[in-house]
Amino acid sequence: MNKLLLVSVIALSVGGCAMSQRESNGALIGGATGAVVGGVATHSWGGAAVGGVAGAVVGATIADATAPHRHCWYNSYGNRVCRHY
Repeated sequence: MNKLLLVSVIALSVGGCAMSQRESNGALIGGATGAVVGGVATHSWGGAAVGGVAGAVVGATIADATAPHRHCWYNSYGNRVCRHY
């Protein structure tokens, strides 16, 4: 019962975060993959649930870490300049 409560708290806290479309897609793919792997590895619904939550967190984190970042500013001529890194 305590594990179910912990998984529920983690899922609700992750679900409440404001995410970009890229992070949402990463969470969806990671969650689905984690649920399949967790279910196959443990042969239980509980394993699938834990794997799904863990996969969603990891998927969103990887999507955020690999996103192209951009820094923009206006130069002295009033032109917008952006650098991707």
